[in-house]
Amino acid sequence: MKTIRCFNSHIFQLLATTMMLFSSFLNINAQKTSGTVTDVDGNRYTTFVVGNQEWMMENLKTTKYNDGSDIPLEVKSKAWISITTPAYCWYGNDIANKDLLGALYNWYTVNTGKLCPSGWHIPSDKEWTQLTELLGGIDVAGEKIKEATIKSSKVPNAKPNNEIGIKELLGGYRYGYFWGDGNFYENGLNGYFWTATEYTKTHSITRTVNNSKPKIYRSVFVKNNGFYVRCVKD
Repeated sequence: MKTIRCFNSHIFQLLATTMMLFSSFLNINAQKTSGTVTDVDGNRYTTFVVGNQEWMMENLKTTKYNDGSDIPLEVKSKAWISITTPAYCWYGNDIANKDLLGALYNWYTVNTGKLCPSGWHIPSDKEWTQLTELLGGIDVAGEKIKEATIKSSKVPNAKPNNEIGIKELLGGYRYGYFWGDGNFYENGLNGYFWTATEYTKTHSITRTVNNSKPKIYRSVFVKNNGFYVRCVKD
């Protein structure tokens, strides 16, 4: 009996030690799955790790570059469709949309390389593709990262999976084609996101998530459009 007690005691100690180590392992890894980052404006964003990438869970809303200089605010519709220099705005030209939707930027702002907080950058087309593949491919990735925060009175939201915790707000866009009106469209229907990858002199590659579709779409749009931005860690 004494031997058995001793054996059981050793087994118990071994199991206890193993559980402590396993628990520590889980805690360490849990700490790596999420974090925060603050932009130069003082806006704080929650982040989430997917594979070897760390992404912002929210749309960028800074009004300054990471060197502290101001990004030009453009509210006039005619100016928005014609400029070929950096600019941002709020959806509907209403700053009340800042916290929920973030800011809309043209691609010239993205191309400065100074939009994200230091140590972060706008994801390239390749990095968006990597994220998509980690989430099961283009046919399902959109559903996995949607967050039905904005309700549309016209089209009911698809039920979001939100598997990795990224809030993909469907905040619409600002029209940027030169023959257009420079107005705001599709809030609650689609979310448009710039990549850092240029396609032609006038167009760049984007990603789009739709209200009622599970896919994530890779597209090409004119650089004057006002789209949202997510940052990924260097």
